[in-house]
Amino acid sequence: MEELRNPPSNLRSLLRQAAHQRLAVAGCLVLTLFLICAIFAPWLAPHDPAQLNLTARLLPPSAAHWFGTDELGRDVLSRTLYGSRVSLLVAVAVVGISLTLGSIFGMLAGFYGGFTDTIVNIYLTNAFLSLPGILLAIAIVAFLGPSLANLILALALAGWVNYARLVRAQVLTVKQREYVQAARSMGASDLHLMVRHILPNILQPLLVQAAIGMAAAVLSEATLSFLGLGVQPPTATWGAMLNDARSHMFESPYLMFFPAIALALCVFSFNLIGDGLRDYLDPRTRLRQGL
Repeated sequence: MEELRNPPSNLRSLLRQAAHQRLAVAGCLVLTLFLICAIFAPWLAPHDPAQLNLTARLLPPSAAHWFGTDELGRDVLSRTLYGSRVSLLVAVAVVGISLTLGSIFGMLAGFYGGFTDTIVNIYLTNAFLSLPGILLAIAIVAFLGPSLANLILALALAGWVNYARLVRAQVLTVKQREYVQAARSMGASDLHLMVRHILPNILQPLLVQAAIGMAAAVLSEATLSFLGLGVQPPTATWGAMLNDARSHMFESPYLMFFPAIALALCVFSFNLIGDGLRDYLDPRTRLRQGL
């Protein structure tokens, strides 16, 4: 009974932090909604997202089709729900690959310095930064061909540089700390130092960057799909839906409204979570808030 009346201090701290980070909590709730839509899309979608019904073309929102139908008679609600699957899959895969590549190269450059740092930080990263990320992704997809796998690979190759530069900067600072030098003096290997002593202490900015990177990945996927370089039909994606709605923008604005709102909310939720993580993981912010 005492435990029920006095919850653990870490739970109280979490609740207090949630009270100060209402926007971040709202972002988590919205993202949870998208996750539910993505996971349970086959059960939530009222119709097959690829089913054609030319007798029901361009129907406005109604009880039969809550979001209306597109120019081929496909249910817009069903396609919006299935579109969340592609967007979240791309976000997780792109950030996972980019973060892994960036962490490896950034860790090597920051830890060893010298020739390794010159190759990675000057030549390799500058080569990728010579073109804007979206243009580099377009070039890669155009060369490899449009598909989901190529889209993920292109966005990952275009985005790993940001993580590499962040990891390098953090490693340059952390590797000089006393606990790292003490572990080195005790005979710890370079791999042990990097994995056990340096990496855990640079995770905070990486988590923030990853959350913001997921928002950028969702937006980039929609951009490439809008240009016809993303996932190919009949797979439903928000970017492809926006592209299909261009020719019916004025007579059927709902075709553009619903996927655009879904895209905006998804990107906004990731940004809110990133801002919340940054404030939560910053000791100075938590001190000002009395946490």
